[in-house]
Amino acid sequence: MKDTAGRLRRTIALLVAGAAITGLATACSTDIRDHMCEAGEYPVASVGSSSGGACVGNGKQPPAGYVRYPAGKVPQHVDDKWDTYWGTHTLDANGKLQK
Repeated sequence: MKDTAGRLRRTIALLVAGAAITGLATACSTDIRDHMCEAGEYPVASVGSSSGGACVGNGKQPPAGYVRYPAGKVPQHVDDKWDTYWGTHTLDANGKLQK
């Protein structure tokens, strides 16, 4: 009996430790910031507007009235550097910064 109880305690301890490690690994690899778009999509800007935007499926062109953000200036998360920047700047129909 004593040996069975000891094995049961060890098994439970291993299960609890495994669950804790799994939880920590998941928490560390999960980005809790809101992404601009879903997986398989990219963000586009509304032409002439600093308040509009949309998400377009990878491999598809932006719809009329929208343009791609300039390379290296694409917002990835809500309120990141580029999301904040594009809140006060606009693009023309050619994707160039409007002054």
